[in-house]
Amino acid sequence: MANVNIKPLADRVLIEPQVAEQVTASGIIIPDTAQEKPQRGIVIAVGSGTKDEKMEVKVGDVVLYGKYAGTELNIDRKDYIIMRQSDILAVI
Repeated sequence: MANVNIKPLADRVLIEPQVAEQVTASGIIIPDTAQEKPQRGIVIAVGSGTKDEKMEVKVGDVVLYGKYAGTELNIDRKDYIIMRQSDILAVI
């Protein structure tokens, strides 16, 4: 897990996306241009919540989120996504 010095505010969560599949189960290599954007990641940092929304995810949780959720960030040459907790679909 990454050590990032970012503290999300309110009900926001910082997620490190997991790498997209590069080879199918049958061994076919998927080129970068055809790969799906990952929709699964690891929670790196969480905000403190709001009076109306208690934070339910914690650092280290593996989560699923919508394809177009959040804002992509690049910090120290590593990709992250910051989004509201409500954009997370499930903890797995």
